[in-house]
Amino acid sequence: MKLSVISLYTGAGGLDLGLEAAGFEPLACVEMDGEAVTTLRANRPSWPVIHAKLSPKGSRNFVGITPEEVVEESKGDADLLAGGPPCQPFSKSGYWHNGDSARLDDPRADTLESYLRTLELAKPRAFLLENVPGLAFNNKSEGLSFLRDRIRTINRSAGTSYSFHAARLNAVEYGVPQLRERVFVVGHRDGIEFEFPKPTHVKPPPVDMTDPRPHEPMREPVDGLEPYMTAWDAIGHLDDSALDEDDDLRVRGKYADLLPTIPEGCNYLFHADKDGEERKLFGWRTRYWSMLLKLEKSRPSWTLTAQPGPAIGPFHWRSRRLSAAELGALQTFPADYRIVGNNRSAHKQLGNAVPSALVELLGLEIRRQFFGQRVRRRPSLLPVRRDPIPKPEPPAKLIPSALRREVKVYAPHGGTGLGPSASRRVATRS
Repeated sequence: MKLSVISLYTGAGGLDLGLEAAGFEPLACVEMDGEAVTTLRANRPSWPVIHAKLSPKGSRNFVGITPEEVVEESKGDADLLAGGPPCQPFSKSGYWHNGDSARLDDPRADTLESYLRTLELAKPRAFLLENVPGLAFNNKSEGLSFLRDRIRTINRSAGTSYSFHAARLNAVEYGVPQLRERVFVVGHRDGIEFEFPKPTHVKPPPVDMTDPRPHEPMREPVDGLEPYMTAWDAIGHLDDSALDEDDDLRVRGKYADLLPTIPEGCNYLFHADKDGEERKLFGWRTRYWSMLLKLEKSRPSWTLTAQPGPAIGPFHWRSRRLSAAELGALQTFPADYRIVGNNRSAHKQLGNAVPSALVELLGLEIRRQFFGQRVRRRPSLLPVRRDPIPKPEPPAKLIPSALRREVKVYAPHGGTGLGPSASRRVATRS
């Protein structure tokens, strides 16, 4: 028997596709981004998608539709309320870019309140909330505290007994071929306790580099856990040299011609000076980690981003941008799901999404623990292993001539709080 769900901040459908695979059917899907709405309607025409307009003031609260109207549009009692309110104030990038952030005082954090107001009105039997890991940073967990306090208030005013269970999960530990951390909060209206599933996959042990035999990726279970799924498992079947000539996937910018010199699994640090004794292109730890970051076939992907700059990866091991199909596969979207728009739009839609297979697992556990239903224990959206994994692509040897003049001795990063940006902030405050 399928269960019903009200979906808020649906995006391109990462949460909803996982819940669909777990046996949930949407009563309403509320999304504000027009391109994501087009993608949803093109792939799931039967879903009741509500296009809520963006606020001209920059708030990501519902505009043009209220939580009251969302509940009315859903036309029925919901078994589950699900959503990933876009909370830039809690993102790691926002935190490190500014050195700190207003977080709950930032008007963009009102998305949490919209979600909770809908919970208060709809009173679903259960709820699932997803957010960035910054919601639960050590010593900066006021986002979680706000959620817990508001749910207590809802319980007092509405006569409910919503439980509150939060966990920070890394998708790669559950079979998703991508390192991607997210915070999930789950609760039941009658106070039923929820136990988050334990990891099923583990980082394989390092290979013995003194062993003269060829080094193959570890594919055997370790202490009963499967080794991480790899980028090749996810997108190896999509590897097509014709994509290298796709203009939409071409890398542009100053460092575009440098990318082929980066080996698989490396980033700009391959050309960085760690000890100050060699002449390199960059100072050690002076750029974002994801600059010129390239996928490695035998390892999981790094976290996909929504708005990568010209030199920001992860890039394909063939020195190009990832296609929409490849991005979707790394996010464990269904294979036949198509993102509407160009590659930039695909990056935005899929970079903001949640890995569907991880949500599928949580949805199955919600059905089992909250609704007493018998379910399978393995998500259907996980990729299959593709052996053998090909050898790494050979990197180019020569630094592009246009960049050779920049080769010199660079001072390394001074450490936490001692970089150029931190020094400028201290100078400004004093």
